[in-house]
Amino acid sequence: MARYTDAVCRLCRREGEKLFLKGERCYTPKCAFEKRGYPPGVHGKMQSARPGRESDYAKQLRAKQKARRVYGIFERQFRRYYSQASQMRGLTGMNLLQILETRLSNVVYRLGFASSRAQARQLVNHGHFLVNGQRADIPSFGVKVDDVITVRDTAKDSPYFKGLKEEAEGRTVPTWLARDLNVLSGRMLRQPERSEIDGNLDEQLIVEYYSR
Repeated sequence: MARYTDAVCRLCRREGEKLFLKGERCYTPKCAFEKRGYPPGVHGKMQSARPGRESDYAKQLRAKQKARRVYGIFERQFRRYYSQASQMRGLTGMNLLQILETRLSNVVYRLGFASSRAQARQLVNHGHFLVNGQRADIPSFGVKVDDVITVRDTAKDSPYFKGLKEEAEGRTVPTWLARDLNVLSGRMLRQPERSEIDGNLDEQLIVEYYSR
């Protein structure tokens, strides 16, 4: 299975803003974007000093790339999600965001069981979670309303999950999810609304990109 193995801080610099891909490190002075807030590459500083007018296509491309990078998805899968969203009732852009938000790895991150989506993906891959009592080790698994996500009993004995309750208490949970830190479980109450999803994502530009 393909995965991005280069420095993720380059992705933030390419988009010109923090995407918070490394969790809590992004809130510290160690964040690479704080030190080098210009695009990567030998001409990065020059591009930052002389920004030109972006074409409509460039804006659409950047919106699509930003969404892909925030959720850690490659192009083929992202295009498949768009195709799925376009066949659903309602607004295609909103459908797409809801599909992305309800991926198991993202739900684990939103519940505060991981400090970043990349860490959540790794925890899911290692089989540390159950969905409705069944082992789920596929990060792209689509969580549905009333599904219950729990940490496996065998995983609770690991040092990471033993200290998770204290760490997770400081992480807020969106209102479309419910969390019980005493048993390390969560439940999806409903589909997320637009106001509960990253406001820096522009789904309309993504729709325009794929509608060319």
